[in-house]
Amino acid sequence: MSRTAVVITADEQQELLVRRLFTKLGSLTAVAMLAFTSAQPAQAEQPGDTPQKRAAAPVYFEFTDATRSTAVFQLTDAAKIEEARDILSGKEKERIHVMGRLDPRAAPYNPRWSYHLRPESISFFDQAIEVCDATIPYVEEYLDEAGGAFLPGNYWCPWTSRLVRELPTP
Repeated sequence: MSRTAVVITADEQQELLVRRLFTKLGSLTAVAMLAFTSAQPAQAEQPGDTPQKRAAAPVYFEFTDATRSTAVFQLTDAAKIEEARDILSGKEKERIHVMGRLDPRAAPYNPRWSYHLRPESISFFDQAIEVCDATIPYVEEYLDEAGGAFLPGNYWCPWTSRLVRELPTP
């Protein structure tokens, strides 16, 4: 068995080290930013609001992306349901893209895909960082890699996502 030595110059070593550092820092920054964004309330609570008053029967929405694939998510928070309906009606024009945390299991309401968005994590955004962007089929193809360098913390924010419609309750 013969071995071949690979010679890397000092400049190449430095460039490799810098790339690794920026990849790790970018992933950590992305997770921190997404966690902070997700922790922000979608709408200010009204006096007398309680979690029970804000909870609602499940409502389902379909969204698409640049590939024209579609996926379905579930909302159970009354404020988020209203926000999604505002997006569909055209009342909301800025925070129109879907983001949330992936659950790498199929859901009955999203049968085409091996994953779904956790309902309690879903929010809407105008702009997001690149590290959480991916198309619907790309997430399916690389689902086993999600949570690491690909979609750190399982946060997914497809930049080209667009709500299509509210679905009837099954």
